[in-house]
Amino acid sequence: MNTDQRYDYIIAGAGCAGLSLLVHMIHSGLLGDKKILLIDREAKQQNDRTWCFWEKNCSLFEPIVYRQWEQTWFHGTGFSSLLQLAPYTYKLIRGIDFYKYCLELICQQCNIDILQVEVEQVYSEANDTYLIAGGRKIHADYIFSSILPARLPLRKNDHSLLQHFKGWVIDTDTPVFHPEQATLMDFRAIQEHGCAFAYVMPFSSTRALVEFTLFTGQLLQPMQYEEGLRLYIHRFITQGPYRIAEEEYGIIPMTSYRFPVHHHRIVYIGTAGGQTRASSGYTFRFIQKHSAAIVASLLRSGQPFVPAPPRRFHFYDRVLLDILHNRNEKGKRIFSELFRKNKPQQVLRFLDNESSPGQELGLIASLPARPFLQAALRQLR
Repeated sequence: MNTDQRYDYIIAGAGCAGLSLLVHMIHSGLLGDKKILLIDREAKQQNDRTWCFWEKNCSLFEPIVYRQWEQTWFHGTGFSSLLQLAPYTYKLIRGIDFYKYCLELICQQCNIDILQVEVEQVYSEANDTYLIAGGRKIHADYIFSSILPARLPLRKNDHSLLQHFKGWVIDTDTPVFHPEQATLMDFRAIQEHGCAFAYVMPFSSTRALVEFTLFTGQLLQPMQYEEGLRLYIHRFITQGPYRIAEEEYGIIPMTSYRFPVHHHRIVYIGTAGGQTRASSGYTFRFIQKHSAAIVASLLRSGQPFVPAPPRRFHFYDRVLLDILHNRNEKGKRIFSELFRKNKPQQVLRFLDNESSPGQELGLIASLPARPFLQAALRQLR
């Protein structure tokens, strides 16, 4: 085993979190005298996913925003509304554009190596931090890892659900979409498998990404996702012909397990570092804020350690996951009341972990009292 290699930083995982962190480092000028290794088993050459998020201003990835909307529909229980999001804008980035943009920038840096091999183990001891990949032992001052553990050490009152989805980019013969209006959540989608919704991201009047998404503990069979998509498209988009241009499928863990921030000199990033909002599955903006905070800490102190978000947001997520675990059918009503009784800007600020305790009390008061209080008491116990 080759044990001679050493880097200042190793990025274990070239997904959204690893690539975002490297891009933030490059833009900050942090890497001038650093030796970096980016390692992943995949080449990242497929359009395998999309990221949707909202923000007020432009980010580092503004050049690759594929589409954006200032208006989004919400359809819930007895409530439908076209939400005006300003000052927020809802944005979509395609996976292939993100990978290409990041890797082209990274490949221009002569001090960054890229290794395509599976990471077998990551270690951090008192005097050494290293990983083993492809039979090689590679050392670093710090390792930034987005690799999820094979099994989460859940405690008694922890819950672990899945946000799982299948999406089609469809082309229609006639104009059926409003390109300036996206659909954020549509709970008119079939609910027979559990709490489910659709969302629609129009690219033109005849092309859109349509996703069928569920918050449940079990995955579906492939044909069941397709049935959900077909029924939704037939009922709410078009009864005419359409063609499937692209497909995507994904699974996002939704867990009340509190992910560690770091272990010695291993810093956890992405979902492995708690950057997926457990109650919604949104990840992209949290990764960008986390990456910026890590870089700021490195510039300030030479260390990449940043504090975890306030614990109250983790508690809110635990309560909602408790409800979805015990009364999954209530999920549709909770999201409906949240958007019906509050301004969308307040909801988005809350989902971004940027609300104040006073604002959060107002939002909580708008939710169905009995299931929320029961779940909160279970979590407090």
